[in-house]
Amino acid sequence: MDIRYSGNPNDVKRYTTEELRKEFLIENLYQPDTVQAVYSHVDRMVTLGIMPVHESVSIDKGIDVWANFGTNFFLERREVGFFNLGGAGSVSVDGKVYEMGPKDCIYITQGSKEVLFSSTDAAAPARFYGVSAPAHRAYETRLIKLADAAKKPLGSMESSNKRVINQFIHPDVLKTCQLSMGMTVLEPGSVWNTMPVHTHERRMEIYTYFDIPNGEVVFHLMGQPQETRHIVMHNFDAVISPSWSIHAGCGTGSYTFIWAMGGENQAFDDMDTVSTREVR
Repeated sequence: MDIRYSGNPNDVKRYTTEELRKEFLIENLYQPDTVQAVYSHVDRMVTLGIMPVHESVSIDKGIDVWANFGTNFFLERREVGFFNLGGAGSVSVDGKVYEMGPKDCIYITQGSKEVLFSSTDAAAPARFYGVSAPAHRAYETRLIKLADAAKKPLGSMESSNKRVINQFIHPDVLKTCQLSMGMTVLEPGSVWNTMPVHTHERRMEIYTYFDIPNGEVVFHLMGQPQETRHIVMHNFDAVISPSWSIHAGCGTGSYTFIWAMGGENQAFDDMDTVSTREVR
């Protein structure tokens, strides 16, 4: 498991491009029949990539759970959400199987012991993207289809940011301890997301970008509002955004992204919006 420590914003101002990418960018999440995991000390969130091809893959494959979490199994004191970003697959949670098509989401509650991931077709494997947060109690494991997500249209074609926020793991859809996740889909011709920018001191956020056309990239904006930086993102890359950092992006083509949040609350209006003219 890759361990990332929390960066001080005053230090980040002096980072080189390579240092910035090493600290916040997550690459190569999907390797055949393995679990790729990044543990961030920012709110102790874990980002996971699982691509089963020839076998069912356990959520803790290759992870020393006791050394990393001080628990007997991965979700003993954690909750997790997964999206399927690949071909058809399934997730088995303590013996109950959930079939997951592309862009389906599953919330798996704290206390779940055996979690296994499988692909329907090895030639078109599933790609399970997950984010896990500490949890203090169990709720209900639940499969959420795109049609079941709460829809929030935003933006306009004139400002090149017409998009729909699909809230999957969200208080309006189901109960969790602190984890929230959703998927934002931009309309063709729109390239900006989360603009005007904001920060939220009581929550961190993790983005992953996908559906990026071959040869295109997304410029992910981060840093303090008056000390912005950028990271160039490719298909299936993820990026850690501390509470002090903005999190926005602009693509050279269309794209979709998944956001995940954890922290002190789940109040989505609890943010500090920054005027576009104030950003530096």
